[in-house]
This record gives sequence, C-alpha cells and structure tokens, in this order.
Amino acid sequence: MANPSLLILAGDGIGPEVMDEVKKVISWMGSARGIHFDVSEDLVGGCAYDAHGTPLTDATMAKAQEVDAVLLGAVGGPKYDKLDFSVKPERGLLRLRKEMDLFSNLRPAQCFDALADFSSLKRDVVAGLDIMIVRELTSGVYFGEPRGIFKEGNERVGINTQRYTESEIARVAKSAFELARRRNNKVCSMEKANVMESGILWRDVVTEVHQRDYQDVELSHMYADAGAMQLTRWPKQFDVIVTDNLFGDLLSDLAAMLTGSLGMLPSASLGAPMANGRPKAMYEPVHGSAPDIAGQGKANPIACILSFAMALRYSFDMGDEAARVEKAVEKVLADGLRTADLLGPEGGSPIGTAAMGDAIIAALNETL
Repeated sequence: MANPSLLILAGDGIGPEVMDEVKKVISWMGSARGIHFDVSEDLVGGCAYDAHGTPLTDATMAKAQEVDAVLLGAVGGPKYDKLDFSVKPERGLLRLRKEMDLFSNLRPAQCFDALADFSSLKRDVVAGLDIMIVRELTSGVYFGEPRGIFKEGNERVGINTQRYTESEIARVAKSAFELARRRNNKVCSMEKANVMESGILWRDVVTEVHQRDYQDVELSHMYADAGAMQLTRWPKQFDVIVTDNLFGDLLSDLAAMLTGSLGMLPSASLGAPMANGRPKAMYEPVHGSAPDIAGQGKANPIACILSFAMALRYSFDMGDEAARVEKAVEKVLADGLRTADLLGPEGGSPIGTAAMGDAIIAALNETL
C-alpha cells in the first residue's frame, strides 16, 4: 500500500518554527516505528501572498484536495493588516475549510496534570479535564446570506444571517456521536432554541439523528449561554459538546483557556470520507502566528505536535501511535520542561522551540 500523504502548510510567524518540530516527530515515526509518510510542502497565508499575490494558489488548493491530510501552522501578521479583505492571509485558511468542506471542527480541551495550576480555575476543577468540542465549521452565521453593511434611511445597518439546513446539522451531529463512541459515550448539544428558530431546528435534528442511529450514546441539550456558565463551573461534567459555528467559536476558546495555555491545544477539521475511506482533513494548532516572537526560537511547538497526533488518530486510525505522542508530551511536562509561555509566577529557565521538540523525541525513544 502507498504511504499516507501529508501536505504541510507551515504558514506565517511561528508556523515554520513549530512545524519543524512536527517534522522531527514524523521522521521519528519512520525511523523508529516503520511508519512512513509521503510529505509535500507549500505556502499559505501571508507568505503565499508575498510569493504569488494570493493567500492560497489554485495549485496549492488542488494539492490539499488530493492528500490524505493537511498540516497547517498558522497564518497572518501585522504586515498584512492593510491588505484588501479578499487577500488577507486568513482568506487562505477559510478557502481551505470551505472548498474541502471541512464541516466538523474538533477542538479538544485537555488539561495535563503538570499544568493544572496554570488555569484560572481551581486545580480540582480542571485537573484531568478531557473534553471535545465539535463545532460546525462551514455554515451558520459566518456564511449565511444576506450579509453585509447596507444603508437604511439615514444610517448604516450590518446584517449577518444565521442559516442551517437539516443535512448540515445532521452530518455534524453524526460526527459528534461517532466521536463520543470512541470516548465516554456522552454528547451535549448546545444552541439557543429558546430565542432562535435555527436553534429549534438544531435541537430537533440532533434529537432525530440520536433516536434513529445513536440511542446507545447519552444525549443532553443545553442552551449555549448556560453551557458557557457550566464550562467554568464544572467542565468535567462534559465529554463531547456539539454546537453551531458561532457558539462553537466562542465556547471552544473559553474551554481552551480552562487548560491554561493556548500553546498546548490542537484542532482537527474533518469532512466527508474520500474514496480511500479517510476523511478530508486539516490539522492545526489553536494558537495564532505570534509575530512578536517569530524567528526567536521561543514558541511552544506542543500544540502543533499534538495536532499531528490527532491526524494519526482520526485520519490514519493509528490511535496507539497518537497515544504514544501524547504520553511523550505528558512526560516532558511532568519532568518540568517548559517553554516561556508555560512558566508560572515562580519563573524559571525556559527551553526553546527546538529543545522542546528534542525532549519529546527523547521521551518517544523511551516508549520503545
């Protein structure tokens, strides 16, 4: 069989630095585990605009459609702030999501014990936290029509339309239920059915999908604002949360900060199965391009490395290898190694990006 194929789009800012550490893990998989990948690389975001005048070329888009998974670093930076909206670096990322139809965004919020004191919540509230937010990614208020800024009488009005079809809701609900079966078999669906017709439809369709195909999974419903409150009160009550594009954007960032650092959090965006049975997929860290530290070797590569672990699990059905990477990260943190973003109030001596990657490789070697 052919090797699984990966397209690396390192992007801007700290993207290339953290992706270099992912490449070490990919190489280790080949040399130590006999698991080889066909890896290609290209440009996205500001670097693509600098080279081609567009944040994503048609040729790169075509490559992304052909490979088994895309690994993305980060896009954007202040030097591109004054560009026209149509060619801003983020448009490249949005095009990838839209044209690959990556409708299911998986945002884990996992708190490693060694970092439990970094959260703004008490240790007993977050220690051992492991939840997954499934956000619908290609519809809802961010894409609905009509949209824009219009003139009404003597003033302007901004319009965005919250729009969902039954099929769009059903497919992300199925994604959440399937994921729950691989975890603790619980799904909480969040919307605003008390004030929004789209929320009523959301709740109805999720319930229908559950009754038809997933009665073995425990399903609950919660208004999204109450869900935000419960996430900060006792987040460990949740396993999988499924919600729409807007609420997913907000709730996943809230959940991310429960863990103490955005530099620790990966994500996956999944679409429909391809001919080989693997889903269209893109994996990326939650953090941004951090232009203030770009090129200084200070960035935390863990989120990007854990994004590759998600690729192992969800694209390549290599759950044992994903767990191997995750345990290596956990060991390095338990040993007290920290990049600058992970230093507590007591301070200490941080290690750099490459040193953290090397430490994770050393921990991986101990698993053999």
